[in-house]
Amino acid sequence: MTVNKDFFQPDRDFNYDFQSAGKPEVGWQAASQLPEALVPTHCAFCGVQCGMYLRVSDGRVTGVEPRDYPHNQGKLCPKGVVAYQQVHHPERLTTPLIRRGGKGGRLEPATWDEAYEAIVRAWHDIQAKHGKDAVAIYSGSSMTNEKCYLMGKFARVALQTRHIDYNGRLCMSSAAYGYAKAFGLDRCPLPMTDIPHAKCILVVGSNVAECFPILMHWIWQARDNGAKLIVLDPRETPIARTADLWLPVKPGTDIAVLNAIMRQLILDDRVDEAFIRDRTNGWEATKAMVEPFTPEEAERLSGVPAERILAAARLYGQADPSLIMHARGIEHSTHGVNNVLACINLALARGQVGKLGGGSMTITGQGNGQGGREVGQKANQLPGYRHITLPEDRAYVAKVWGIPVDELPWEGAAATEMVRLMAEGEIKSCLVACSNLMVSLPDNAVVQRALANLDPLVVVDFFMSETAELADIVLPGSVWCEDEGTTTNLEGRVVKINRAADPPGAAKRDWEILCDLAKRLGRPHGFGFRSVSEIWDELRLASKGGVSDYYGITWEKIDRQGGVFWPCPTEDHPGTPRLFTERFAHPDGRAKFFAIPFAPAAEEPGGDYPFRLTSGRVVYHYLSGTQTRRLGFLNSQAPEPWVEIHPQAAGPLGIQSEDMVRVRTPRGSMELKALVTPTIRPDTLFIPFHYGHAQAVNQLTNPAVEPSVKIPEYKACAATVERVDSAPRALNLGPQANLTAQSSPEMFPYASGEEQAEEGKMY
Repeated sequence: MTVNKDFFQPDRDFNYDFQSAGKPEVGWQAASQLPEALVPTHCAFCGVQCGMYLRVSDGRVTGVEPRDYPHNQGKLCPKGVVAYQQVHHPERLTTPLIRRGGKGGRLEPATWDEAYEAIVRAWHDIQAKHGKDAVAIYSGSSMTNEKCYLMGKFARVALQTRHIDYNGRLCMSSAAYGYAKAFGLDRCPLPMTDIPHAKCILVVGSNVAECFPILMHWIWQARDNGAKLIVLDPRETPIARTADLWLPVKPGTDIAVLNAIMRQLILDDRVDEAFIRDRTNGWEATKAMVEPFTPEEAERLSGVPAERILAAARLYGQADPSLIMHARGIEHSTHGVNNVLACINLALARGQVGKLGGGSMTITGQGNGQGGREVGQKANQLPGYRHITLPEDRAYVAKVWGIPVDELPWEGAAATEMVRLMAEGEIKSCLVACSNLMVSLPDNAVVQRALANLDPLVVVDFFMSETAELADIVLPGSVWCEDEGTTTNLEGRVVKINRAADPPGAAKRDWEILCDLAKRLGRPHGFGFRSVSEIWDELRLASKGGVSDYYGITWEKIDRQGGVFWPCPTEDHPGTPRLFTERFAHPDGRAKFFAIPFAPAAEEPGGDYPFRLTSGRVVYHYLSGTQTRRLGFLNSQAPEPWVEIHPQAAGPLGIQSEDMVRVRTPRGSMELKALVTPTIRPDTLFIPFHYGHAQAVNQLTNPAVEPSVKIPEYKACAATVERVDSAPRALNLGPQANLTAQSSPEMFPYASGEEQAEEGKMY
């Protein structure tokens, strides 16, 4: 395979000799007949979607080998190396389960006919009595584009319900809306291969080294080329420890720092006046808004020393090109959209958007977090990023689906709002696919009560998740490599997932389950797909002419080019790796500045809750941990959560590492072990979020949401911590403990601040 180098790195040709290892690269049909073969595919986990080969021996997936794909160049992180172990895992769900004896009964094996009959009978009864919208779909974005597309179509055509949303609401909605508002289009504007060209990288609210390890090799290339690195984060994460400048911000106060940097750019005459004049709107209001944000005022609000803010402005302001990378640290917020817009404001003011190596980029968390929000499973969306309220968009999609436009439902509830509707009885039943609400949603005691209200709660999954445990009916689905299809990675590159195995036992592919249910519901039209490729071709047509136009992307082109970037409107179009080189996607071709005021977190520390609690990922786990907590190596490295606390805070409380402590917020409490470390602010606590039941941090988090996109405020709430026993216990964190405990011993405020600020004055 030779990837078309014109669309990636002009100085490198990506060649790989598939025969060099003595194993042919083949599809599943051939692989299942050979003693050993390699099936090319992509990782199951984060938004990087690294290329890999799955080793298939006598029809079984037995291992993984590197694949020299353009954006990962043969590299895999710890999760990617063991992802294949899910395929033949002994805990796989292999038969449908029905809870017999009512809500207090047990889940017991059933046939597919029995399970389908129970679901369809219940849905017919509910919708006859309470209306179509009494049944909902709660989907996910760790599935292929084809499955995500079919989820939206199934909800609106087969169930005819308006209530369809997905777990990207908990992840990417702030960034999606912010980019659409500023640029007119929601997609990372540049490919990862651009990153080494940046001369300064500002990372805002992203623990890149642990959450996206393979993305780091592009950042290291930029560093090798002389780029400066600035990190804005409450914790001295692995990437922050290697940065030229770390800005230790209080959770929820990032806007103060970003506005102060903008103010300093203006004072230092580092804004691109020509770019602002010719390609943007809204500058004067933004310029006026940031005027009060002196470094000293930003320090008062955010806790970041003023001299560090000044140094950051000088490092970022001098560099050309410069790049801002941001993620959930600022997006999981009641003002997450404004946080994103404040980052974009900086990139626009410097005239960086559309340049090689410049601009801003959001780092998508889920494997198909980008594609999942484009193909029609979002509450307000139709395929192609069309809007469900626009008459022309409704008419086009209704025609593709072969239904009268009047039958197409209107906008439904956001995922976070669905919980309230379940609790209030408006939603009577819900099908949950590829999502674990009991771990991923905030204030999960309320979530549990809402799910208990459903009858039936139907869950499609391949492991018994914490949500599936509560279900009335569980349908065994497929892992990623037991099917084929496409995903769209964090840079907007559409890649191809290939089948390397069959689902075990009686388990089925998720799209087959939906088609079966549609037929039994009496709505078979449009669900007669015989293959995933047929779903893909319909998705392409449904997206044609839309914002995210996939029409010109064929599976053959993906293989030939090493992925295809949307928009790609025709089959002879190469795709669009870098956006906005000449114009933005708003009708006038101009980007928009937004004047962003400062607002505190929805819940501030005080009284009985003096700390700020934040949460996030660790390198060994993914999302709710449903998959990674079952993979031996990964779970052995981080088998349980912990709470990080600074020595200055731990000392007066008598807390040492290995002590059992209780963390409390206004919603509840949990007990876990302490990790005393200088790599966190003294006023902040951190707990990883990958664990379930009594170990779920979302027992504690604030359910307040951003008003426009309804994303929860996971990253900031008021908390307290106390020691609960006098006998220290062995801290079972594995090597994960050393990732932070071996860092620099400085206490806050950091003595090196003046040195870093002095270095910044040189730029």
